[in-house]
Amino acid sequence: MAKTQVEIQFTLPIDETLLLHKTDVELKAKEAFVLELLRQGDISAGRAAQLLNISRWDLSELMSAAGISPFAEPTAEKLASEVEAALKIAN
Repeated sequence: MAKTQVEIQFTLPIDETLLLHKTDVELKAKEAFVLELLRQGDISAGRAAQLLNISRWDLSELMSAAGISPFAEPTAEKLASEVEAALKIAN
C-alpha cells in the first residue's frame, strides 16, 4: 500500500501568550485525528498506536477516554452466523 502524508492546517486568531501550549494542542489535535480514523475503522489499533508513537496499553486508555470500544461492532449477519454455528455445535 502506498503511503501518503496528510497535513492539516488552520488559522485561529489567538493571543500570543497562548502559544506556550502550542505543542500540547498540536499533539491533542493529532490524537483526535488518529482516534477518529480508528473509530471509523479506517486504521487498526496497532496502526493508531504506531502513528501516535505510544504503546497499545496507552492507546487503550485513549480509546476508553474517547468512548471507542476495542471490540468491532458485530453486524446482524455476523451475529446470525455465530448463532447458527453455536446451534450446530449444541446439536
